[in-house]
Formats: sequence, structure tokens, C-alpha cells
Amino acid sequence: MKVLVLNCGSSSLKYTFFSMTQERRIASGIVECIGLPEAYYKHKVSGGEEIKEPCRAKDHVSAIDLVMKNLMESEHKVINDINEISIIGHRVVHGGEKFSSSVLINDEVLEDIKECFVMAPLHNPQNYEGIVACQKVLPGVPQVAVFDTAFHQSLPKQAYFYALPYSLYTKYNIRRYGFHGTSHRYIALRTAEMLNRPLNELKLITCHLGNGCSISAIKNGESIDTSMGFTPLEGLVMGTRCGDIDPAILTHLMTHEKISAEDLNTLLNKKSGIFGISGLTSDMRTILQSVAAGSERAKLALDVFCYRIKKYIASYIGVLNGIDALVFTAGIGENSPTIREKSCAELENLGIILDPEANARVIATEGVISNAQSPAKVLVVPTNEELMIARESVAVLTKN
Repeated sequence: MKVLVLNCGSSSLKYTFFSMTQERRIASGIVECIGLPEAYYKHKVSGGEEIKEPCRAKDHVSAIDLVMKNLMESEHKVINDINEISIIGHRVVHGGEKFSSSVLINDEVLEDIKECFVMAPLHNPQNYEGIVACQKVLPGVPQVAVFDTAFHQSLPKQAYFYALPYSLYTKYNIRRYGFHGTSHRYIALRTAEMLNRPLNELKLITCHLGNGCSISAIKNGESIDTSMGFTPLEGLVMGTRCGDIDPAILTHLMTHEKISAEDLNTLLNKKSGIFGISGLTSDMRTILQSVAAGSERAKLALDVFCYRIKKYIASYIGVLNGIDALVFTAGIGENSPTIREKSCAELENLGIILDPEANARVIATEGVISNAQSPAKVLVVPTNEELMIARESVAVLTKN
């Protein structure tokens, strides 16, 4: 069985093509700058060289068409016919309260995805466009929606309710939804395999640290708390997002800076976080280099970033009443021993003791980085959201 996994953004389309017999990645790529004159695509067949070429992609339909030509007709082709594609799996950011699992896409599901536009205006419309484009270019091929929020639908009410008037929940569905659920679920499953223990017996904290960051408390395979909220803005400090702040700051800025709702949204989502504190960049690699070069603001950004992670780790150990493992993943979590060390510093009394040599050695690969005497294991596990989407798509197709 072969699965095409798609992740559609406003001006981009990422794709990965899997053979699920051995869960093998056959090809992957991206179409960037859709609708712009400078549009280009990258395509890589497993074991081959990546190619990058300019292209014409006026919309997602033409981008999907280009992907199919690369998979079937170019010198880099990997299939001979559309019928070799058993199913298409789509990343959909927001599923609201309606979706607690992945679903086979039909007209009703499409309408429900549209209803979530208001909660994810930067993501769901593009995810929707990708699905509709596939219906035109690949008619008859089953499609599955895999929601970022679905894994966190197991949160208990005390974890997802905000202390706002109840009417705002019933009228606008304002509550904690959480995101990065596909990544957190994959990491939990893989951690159980690495520990050789049943997932339904484990208490885990998973830290997804990239340009967007979130942390989840997972008990017996279910998410019971997570740092992102109604939107991906809440929680940890991120590349350009502020994370947790006092809500009164917003009314203060609206009063004294006369800032509009649109500008406020831009400030919190695109001008804050690591970028806002450092005044330099949202890229953690550059921040670490700047710290080494003596930049005080880069050091402040780094300290705030890691301190927030540490606070969440400690609080989730309390929520879970102890943990079996703490896991780091995503671009920063997988590649930065410094971030992991600072985030775990002085948590020995809570059962977390790193092995400095192991921590320094494990970069962009799986590994245990805790001391042999550490009550809780600390691991690095590279995430694979695309494979998780492919697995979910096969499971849904099999069920239906």
C-alpha cells in the first residue's frame, strides 16, 4: 500500500510518499511560493539527490498536478499510475471538538473543517484547499484528515476549561485544544518501543521544541494536559510567539499604545518570543552563537526560553504524580544539547538527572541522555509526523 501525505500551507505544499509495507519513504518534496512568479519545487527520491527547479504554480490545484507529474512522469518518477496511490493523508491543524480521531473525508467532514476556519484562520483554509485540489487532480482516491488537535481531545475538563464565563465556551467554543498532537502521539508510541514497555502503563512528558514549541503530559497513552491552548500562541516561549503572558498586558497596550487587534495579533505571533527578546532572530542556532559571542540579549532570550520549559516540566511531573520518561523532539529538542541541559538543570529532586556526555553525543538521532541512576529516563526521539499521518490514513482506510 502506498500513501501520499500532504501538508498544505498558504503558499506551500509539502509532500511525502510512503510505501507502507516497510514504512519506507519513497520520495518527498515541497512546492514553495504558490501563486508567485518566483515559485519553485524541490523533489527528492529516497537515496537520490535533491533537485530544485523553478515552476509555475498559480494555485494548489496546479501544485498538486506538479507533484503528480514528478511522481509519475519525470526522470525521477517512482510510480507509473495514479492507481498506485491507495490513499492521501492530509495534515489538518484544527478539528475543534468534533474530531477526536482521524477520519475519511466526505462532504460533511469538509463542512466541519470549514467551521473551524475561525479558530485556525492561518491554517485550516489552506488545508481545505489542498483537499479540494486533490479531489480535482486525483478523483476517486480516498482522502483522510489527520488533525493536530485530535490527540488532545482526551484532556479532562479541568485541563481544557478556561476560567472565563461559561457562555463563551458554549457560544464560541473557547477552550484549550492543544496542537502538535500528531508529533506528541508519535513520540509517545516510539518511546514505549524504546523502553520496551506498554504505552498504556507509562507516564511521559514530551517536549516538541522547534520554531513552534509545545509540551504534553501523557498518561497511559492519552494526553491529559498540554501547553498550547485555544490557539498555538499559549504556553512555551517560541521563535516569534510570546507564549504565556498576563492578559492584562493586552488591554494595557490597547489603551496606551492605541494598538489595533490586527497589530496586536502580529505583535504576539510574529514579533515576540526569541525574536522579540533578542532583537536578533528567531533561529535558536544563531541565538546560541550570539550567546557564545557575548550577546546579553541573546543570553536573556535563551534563559527565558529554557526557564519556561523547566517550569512546565516540573508542573507536569506534579500533574502526572511522577514520570517514567521525559522526551525531547523537533528541531531544537533533537539538535541542541545546551537547551536540553538548561531545561533539565536542578530537577534532580524530581527524578531527572542528565548524563552530560550522553547529552552532548546524542544529536539528530534517538538516544537515552539520562544518567543510569536517574529515576526517570530522559530521551531524544526525532519526530516523524508524516509517517504518523501515513499510519493513521492506512488505519482509517482499513476500518472503512
